[in-house]
Amino acid sequence: MIDPVILQQGSDWRAQAEVFDEIFFVFLALGTLVGTIVVAYTLWNVYKYRDDGNRSDEEFDAPVVGELPTGQGGPKAKKLFLSFGLSAIVVISLVVYAYGLLLYVEDGPDTGDEGDIEIMVEGYQYGWAYEYPNGHTERGELIVPADQRIDLNITSRDVWHNFGSSDLRIKSDAIPGDHSETWFAVSSEDVEAQGGEATYRVECFELCGPGHSQMKSQITVLPQDEWEEWYAGTGNSSASANVQAPGVGVTAPSGVSA
Repeated sequence: MIDPVILQQGSDWRAQAEVFDEIFFVFLALGTLVGTIVVAYTLWNVYKYRDDGNRSDEEFDAPVVGELPTGQGGPKAKKLFLSFGLSAIVVISLVVYAYGLLLYVEDGPDTGDEGDIEIMVEGYQYGWAYEYPNGHTERGELIVPADQRIDLNITSRDVWHNFGSSDLRIKSDAIPGDHSETWFAVSSEDVEAQGGEATYRVECFELCGPGHSQMKSQITVLPQDEWEEWYAGTGNSSASANVQAPGVGVTAPSGVSA
């Protein structure tokens, strides 16, 4: 199984988007390689064993239902077992590889409760509200720091919604009276690549009414120091006390865990 330590490089970890991109690339590359080999081998056999009119019916060893293929010129059943064995190795390896990565995506990186920020997300017809650990609420925009794991606790106040961002590869149900959880992280390199402030579109992926198509929001990722400055000025006297240096957990009020 894929060891989570491999996925977490030092104090950092890999974002969900990176993991899913890697899985897609591995399956695409291996599928292309195997497909090319299989098609090429099939075409070679089609050419080699084509009917050129020089073989009599007496020499043709027709296959019989229930018997292993023997081919012409002697038993060749070992080819069948060889191809089956190689196929089993490839498929099992892919299953173990992908399952290990998906477990990491499901559980998230183990940060030891340091540096995690849990934000309450509430869907409503037709928008998103975000409540921070200090009680501050934002509507329409989720502002978070780079290089930290962001845990989302998602629910709905009216009907079924689905919170998701295609760029970040996150998607989770928002159900009235219930809570679902997901997480994401954005590296400072990605933030710098977007000019010092990274933005990602949020959409509702559950048909929730006539305003469904307009139920959009935005995730804004700031450098750690800029986010701490913004968070300290969100209007709550405890905000500055809750914001700490990187690697130190964000204290959550009662009812919201961090």
